[in-house]
Amino acid sequence: MALMTGEQYVESIRSMNMKIYMFGEKVKNSVDNPILRPSLNSVRATYDLAQMPEYEDLMTATSSLTGEKINRFTHIHQSTEDLVKKVKMQRLLGQKTASCFQRCVGMDAFNAVYSTTYEIDKKYGTKYYDNFIKYLEYVQKKDLTVDGAMTDPKGDRALSPSKQADPDLYLRVVERREDGVVVRGAKAHQTGICNSHEVLVMPTIALSPEDKDYAISFSVPTDAEGVLMIVGRQSCDTRKLERSKIDVGNSEFGGMEALLIFDNVFVPNDRIFLNGETEFAGMMVERFAGYHRQSYGGCKVGVGDVLIGAAALIADYNGAQKASHVKDKLIEMTHLNETLYSCGIACSAEGCRTESGNYIIDLLLANVCKQNITRFPYEIARLAEDIAGGLMVTAPSEKDLKDPEIGKYVEKYLQGVEGVSVEDRLKILRLIENITLGTAAVGYRTESMHGAGSPQAQRIMISRQGNISGKKELAKAIAKIDK
Repeated sequence: MALMTGEQYVESIRSMNMKIYMFGEKVKNSVDNPILRPSLNSVRATYDLAQMPEYEDLMTATSSLTGEKINRFTHIHQSTEDLVKKVKMQRLLGQKTASCFQRCVGMDAFNAVYSTTYEIDKKYGTKYYDNFIKYLEYVQKKDLTVDGAMTDPKGDRALSPSKQADPDLYLRVVERREDGVVVRGAKAHQTGICNSHEVLVMPTIALSPEDKDYAISFSVPTDAEGVLMIVGRQSCDTRKLERSKIDVGNSEFGGMEALLIFDNVFVPNDRIFLNGETEFAGMMVERFAGYHRQSYGGCKVGVGDVLIGAAALIADYNGAQKASHVKDKLIEMTHLNETLYSCGIACSAEGCRTESGNYIIDLLLANVCKQNITRFPYEIARLAEDIAGGLMVTAPSEKDLKDPEIGKYVEKYLQGVEGVSVEDRLKILRLIENITLGTAAVGYRTESMHGAGSPQAQRIMISRQGNISGKKELAKAIAKIDK
């Protein structure tokens, strides 16, 4: 099986025995849990769309390992065309779900680990690349969802991993055995972890030799012994318990994040992709971050398309669509959104081949892409809220609208333009609220700031890769300066 259907994916997650905790209780059935199910639906969309002929070119690829047709989320990029198609696929899924669809982190981790392990093996004669190739073949054949895990809790940011008061604040090897290693620690902000079959772990920062135990990359099933997840809160998350089709804003799709715990987890040798080679930790981090910063030029743009559409609709429903300031705001939202997309396409088109044979984006442009992502979605959200008006955050509930006694007042006084129902008007207002302030805001607004690294992380990379010295030489040549 190289391509699972959406239903097969859902049942494959149902068959797993993950340890998931939420609100202080163990979740018995995450698949049918009303708070978690929308996030599962978002991942399912990556399987459903891959089955549709009209999306085949974007959603699928030919495996460079097996020659079989595979989901693009398990693909190793073979060209700049692959990199461009990745961004277009992500925009499509953002448009279809208006949320985070969660498989990007694994795809970006695959490509970073693929090229890094190749270069480790070249220097040290290790077998990490061979391990990873066998693992990736398994993932592709099963069409698995794999969550990439990079971010450690970090503790005191002023201290290196080995200098922390609690050494477990960065994930580390606590025991080395002939057949593998035992690891302990945690990974934070794990998007989609309870909807994933496997987790692919990487270091979170460049490391020095004294931090050897922290230079570890591996993969284990998400229901492996010692792995557990604690689901994070989201704004308006318990609205999903009310089973309201209106108040949630996006009743079908959503995202989820969790704190992922590794409590003395055994990792067999054939699942290890880095083990103590500290000088390659930074390479793995930098490459993963670059791929993931590229991703935001697709997924956030797709959600932005939905938000722009919702803002335009509410302007229609409010009778304000002809106002010049509304038209101008919609133009500005579109300009900002397409600028983000342009950055995603540019860093893809300017990509290059690595020693291992896969393609990597232009790292400078990928960081520029993500730096813009930390700003533009906030402005797009602000403009959407401006167009929507205050009713977006003061509207009565669906129960009030449907109540036999007071519903008539809601219908009477919340009417907009003639011919548009109050219910439809409220649906669009709640969708805007969901994307800008509610559960989807985690995957659109806040994730735009902190996902794939904080704004300062991109500025550091831009500084490193901006080639200021080369630009000085250009200026000297034009000014006829010889020194």
